[in-house]
Amino acid sequence: MAEPKTIPARSTIADQYKWNAESVFPSRAVWEAEFKTVGEALGELAPFQGQLGESAGKLADWLELSTSLVRRVSKLFFYARMSQSVDTGDEEATGMTGQAFGLYARVGAATAFSNPEILAIGEDKLKQWVTSESRLSQYAQYFDDLFRQQKHVRSPEVEELLAMAGEPFGQTDNTADMLTDADMQFKPVTVDGKEMPLAQSTIDTFLDGGDRDARKQAWENYADTYLSLKNTLTSNYLASVKRDVFYARARNYGTALEASLFQNNIQKEVFHNLIDTFRKNIPTWHKYWAIRRKALGVETLEPYDIWAPISKKPPVVSYEQAVQWIAEGMAPLGKDYVAALRNGCLEDRWVDVYPSQGKSAGAFSYGTYDTMPFIMMSFDDSLGAMSTLAHELGHSMHSYLSRKNQPYVYGDYSLFVAEVASNFNQAMTRAHLFKVNSDADFQIALIEEAMSNLHRYFFIMPTLARFELEVHTRIEDGKAVTAGDLIGLMTDLFTEGYGSEMHVDRDRVGITWAQFGHLYANYYVFQYATGISAAHELAGRIQAGESGAAENYVKFLSSGSSLYPVDALKLAGVDMSTPAAVEATFEVLAGYVDKLGELTS
Repeated sequence: MAEPKTIPARSTIADQYKWNAESVFPSRAVWEAEFKTVGEALGELAPFQGQLGESAGKLADWLELSTSLVRRVSKLFFYARMSQSVDTGDEEATGMTGQAFGLYARVGAATAFSNPEILAIGEDKLKQWVTSESRLSQYAQYFDDLFRQQKHVRSPEVEELLAMAGEPFGQTDNTADMLTDADMQFKPVTVDGKEMPLAQSTIDTFLDGGDRDARKQAWENYADTYLSLKNTLTSNYLASVKRDVFYARARNYGTALEASLFQNNIQKEVFHNLIDTFRKNIPTWHKYWAIRRKALGVETLEPYDIWAPISKKPPVVSYEQAVQWIAEGMAPLGKDYVAALRNGCLEDRWVDVYPSQGKSAGAFSYGTYDTMPFIMMSFDDSLGAMSTLAHELGHSMHSYLSRKNQPYVYGDYSLFVAEVASNFNQAMTRAHLFKVNSDADFQIALIEEAMSNLHRYFFIMPTLARFELEVHTRIEDGKAVTAGDLIGLMTDLFTEGYGSEMHVDRDRVGITWAQFGHLYANYYVFQYATGISAAHELAGRIQAGESGAAENYVKFLSSGSSLYPVDALKLAGVDMSTPAAVEATFEVLAGYVDKLGELTS
């Protein structure tokens, strides 16, 4: 059995496998001192109000001061939130997160007047200032984007109120985290008469295991705990949906979807092309379920069989081996890329590696312009864990290169392009391993890893996007929505995707929406599917040896937000305004399905 008998205390994990917290703040006392200093410094912002149009120099002074304070607050918040994520039982870290969030809201309120004042200067005069004041030259794209969004910027008073609303509205996200990561207690799984603890950090290990009864128990116990809190979870999620609708209407958007897409200058067609192409290609998933059912030798496939191992000899992959394989897979991007990745994993402690008591579910890459691009995950020595590491390293290297090559104003990037870099790393690593290891069992395991990833990003996420669109539309239309409505809608969508091969336990399948905190970010989930589509098309070009493909991809990673996301991807070599990349990725998916059918027949 691969399932852990105990979840180790965080204190037992070696420091080399913990994130480098001391590189951010040497101690929590230093954090507290910085928090106090930044709070006191907010008073320096007020004298600028009403003065930004006075001169180019005054505007440059404002941007320097406000940017400096935002950077410092971002670092404070990151340290607190990361500390909370790796140990949700750390009450001090939880308190620090609340403090930092409140400070964020205060900074937002104190700087809310700036955009209306900058717009009042006028586009022509600002262009002159950009030319005459060297400190403003880097803001040309920023100003252009601001004027693009002008009709959605409100008066200084309204902007201040909207910024102040950020703190209470943001509590829905934190409530979801606390409820699911800290407060939920799951019924243990019994194997051979022994109880094994079920937690957010171990659920995937059970579902990936070969013991069908253990998988069944884990899946049912996990879902049942969410179902026991379905009304609370529904109330909290609907509050976040209503927040999205409120913000959209406050800024004069037609819908929450329009508000989300407009921020990054993404056409509605990009969203709807994905949904339409996904629905058209659902039979490819039906074929996969049929092959998986036969390969497992079960009469009826159950949702807890989706991750069950088909390979008879799944490889054991140490953390160090995973880093080595990923580095080899990314070799086409050049020595500098590989060296930064390897050093981050093995020397600079970017990664908080192993599961421990109280650690949050899932994995993520997170940092600020002034920190390393850290990763939180629960590595379990599996091929899937290696894939997760590759995914998060895609995000981290994207952050690393953006911050290295762009000024702060463009040092980040949109959610839309974020999932390209992550899935690209997985595709490249996978392609490398297919080439160097022809063992049938290994290749089956590799296809299983690929299908698990595609299942999450190319099946679950488009399905959640359809769910999200329907829920937001109902709220925008003033319709009532209940826990039963959400569960029923989710069940119907999954039933369509599963087809006749899968047995659907309606309530337990229907509560799936509550298990994805991604839904608390307005129209985030569809970007996983567009991201994996762009990633596979770009990876395919590099693997085929297309001239300039690797260089253009690194340029894309280095562009940050200096370009709009669709334009940045065009620089890399893919046009997401058409469904071509989505169609191409379904061809990749179909190829894996056919290959799995051959290997298991």
